[in-house]
Amino acid sequence: MGITKEFRRNRIKQRIRKVVTGDAQSPRLTVFRSNKGIYVQLIDDNAGKTLVAASSADKGIADAKVNKIDQAKLVGKAIAEKAVSAGITSVRFDRNGYLYHGRIKSLAEGAREAGLKF
Repeated sequence: MGITKEFRRNRIKQRIRKVVTGDAQSPRLTVFRSNKGIYVQLIDDNAGKTLVAASSADKGIADAKVNKIDQAKLVGKAIAEKAVSAGITSVRFDRNGYLYHGRIKSLAEGAREAGLKF
C-alpha cells in the first residue's frame, strides 16, 4: 500500500511543528487549506490561545468574485490588518504541511504586503 497524500502531509506537518512555535510577541501563523476555502490563525502556543483569525468565509472576502489564489491574497491581507491592529508585527509562518506555492504562497505574500514580518 502506497503513502497517501494525507499521510505525507501529516508527516511534513509534524516535522515543521517540531521547529515552529509561537509566543505572545511572535505568534505562529498557521494555514488550513480546503477545497473551497482557506483559513488562517495566529496562535500563541505558550498560552494555547488563538489571538486572531481570518478566512475566505469572512464577509468582505466571500463577497469578492475572484479566483482562489486572489482570495488567499485577500485573506493574507485581512489577517495582517487584524494582527497589526492587535499590536502584532512579527509572526512565524506554519504552512501546515502544504507546499509553498499557489494559495499558500499567495496568502504569505498578501500578509507581507500588509505589514507582517516573517
